[in-house]
Amino acid sequence: MCGIVGYIGELDAKEILLKGLEKLEYRGYDSAGIALCNEEGISIVKEKGRIADLRAAVDVTVCASTGIGHTRWATHGVPNRTNAHPHQSASGRFTLVHNGVIENYHLVQKEYLPAVSMNSDTDTEVIVQLVEKFVIDGMTTEAAFRHTLSLLHGSYAIAMLDANEADTIFVAKNKSPLLLGMGEHFNVVVSDAMAMRQVTDQFVELHDQEVVVIRKESMEIMTLDGVKIERAPFTSVIDMNDIEKGTYPHYMLKEMYEQPGVVRKISQAYEDQKGELTLDVAICKALNEADRLYIIAAGTSYHAGLIGKQYIEKIAGIPVEVHISSEFGYNMPLLSEKPLFLFITQSGETADSRQVLVKVKALGHPTITLTNVAGSTLSREADYTLLLHAGPEIAVASTKAYTAQVAVLAIVAYVAAKEQGKTVDFDLKNELAIAANAIQTIMDSKEEMEQIAHEFLEVTRNAFFIGRNLDFYVSLEGALKVKEISYIQAEGFAGGELKHGTIALIEEGTPVFALATQQAVSLNIRGNVKEVVARGANPCIISMEGLAEVGDRFVLPKVHALLTPLVAVIPLQLISYYAALHRDCDVDKPRNLAKSVTVE
Repeated sequence: MCGIVGYIGELDAKEILLKGLEKLEYRGYDSAGIALCNEEGISIVKEKGRIADLRAAVDVTVCASTGIGHTRWATHGVPNRTNAHPHQSASGRFTLVHNGVIENYHLVQKEYLPAVSMNSDTDTEVIVQLVEKFVIDGMTTEAAFRHTLSLLHGSYAIAMLDANEADTIFVAKNKSPLLLGMGEHFNVVVSDAMAMRQVTDQFVELHDQEVVVIRKESMEIMTLDGVKIERAPFTSVIDMNDIEKGTYPHYMLKEMYEQPGVVRKISQAYEDQKGELTLDVAICKALNEADRLYIIAAGTSYHAGLIGKQYIEKIAGIPVEVHISSEFGYNMPLLSEKPLFLFITQSGETADSRQVLVKVKALGHPTITLTNVAGSTLSREADYTLLLHAGPEIAVASTKAYTAQVAVLAIVAYVAAKEQGKTVDFDLKNELAIAANAIQTIMDSKEEMEQIAHEFLEVTRNAFFIGRNLDFYVSLEGALKVKEISYIQAEGFAGGELKHGTIALIEEGTPVFALATQQAVSLNIRGNVKEVVARGANPCIISMEGLAEVGDRFVLPKVHALLTPLVAVIPLQLISYYAALHRDCDVDKPRNLAKSVTVE
């Protein structure tokens, strides 16, 4: 699901594909594979694990000038060689790689492929088996490919080989990103331009529901109905900032799209050789010895800390206090006898947090820094470090670093509970994978978020965000995102608190965004919505599957109740992004703000 590369030309495709896959490793993955096509047929190599494992398994004697490759993070089916991409049709004639999620694959399989025995547990295999079925029924490969795509519901980026047409790659896109690359006597297909900058800087962007037939000297773009499309290439300028941004218009949008991969990468980074989530032995010891955990943070990191408090107290049973760093250093409360301090900071350079670190270290208390930047000041100066593994975050408004913080805090709570012998009734690793898929699904619905931004935030001067339980903390983050980049006066509140004063600010048409993902308080938050509607508010309810009601503006895919903050924040990030765009604001560099706050 994570990355696609493809090459067709005159050179040996093996090394080009492998190098391309290596460039996509940052996305997070659990298996990889390549397919090489020549006159003798299609040769496939797939491996669970790293690209290095795949490289070691590739037969260097196989030469082919056409091929496709893929890095996968398990969605449908466990991570193993069988479920890894590429996937083949029953006869072996067709070979395919796919990013995305096919929502109706079971229905399509039942209707069209009842007699076909599937080799894998993936939704992807249904696609390639369908193509073969329609070719057997008399269609050409191109017609069968387009007809298959017309039956699919969901997101996809696809590259397919036909053993009978070794000089062709069939490509299609819907919601999942995919680019074409052009060169002299060759063409490429890739999920991210960075992966093929080794061979070209000329790329063509694909739009949703477009199909491409690629040969080494040509690429033919068409709609699903076969209508031809002409589109000029763009030049990917040789500049590190542009390379990092790729074809996205803003860093913020790119970084939001990276969030599913970040969650997967974190899960992988914190697993042991047995595949179990784990932490450094010294960190586990510090958690076990502490009688209270003090989380110190600012801004978005503070909101993540509030969620972390719920995780650590509910799962591990360790008392937690969360403090704003700029206040704590100059107004330190009474501390417990065995405190442990956890500093949450994206950059690792936050001055407000560092001044607290210096003071508590002088008192002799143990410290942990949770940061995205290895070797940063707070990382160096704390006793221990927990890395976010989110990669560089360039946009000032944090998105992927926030979700990374929430995911790592969930792992801290989970591992701490296990270390203490507590019973945990869910598999966090599996639940994180489900949450990552849900994030991707929401990102694929970004056009709907743009419409919500248009309806609710285009001209308003203020907005309110409300929620209860974990939704309250997400509401704080949603309001902050709107303030940061669109300059709308936005505030987040616990749902029951509006009527204790702030409801006086509700006027006719005031936007109120309400989150409803927590079953225990779902009716309560809906009651709060009725209170503001009675005063003229314009409500936008974002609910969780299973709790949705008629009239809700958007329904989130269902995830574990404790992990709802990972998915509930995504629509709020997107709504903030589009609100800023519609109001002609600088999305990546909002006024008066800096990425790393190095002054108190």
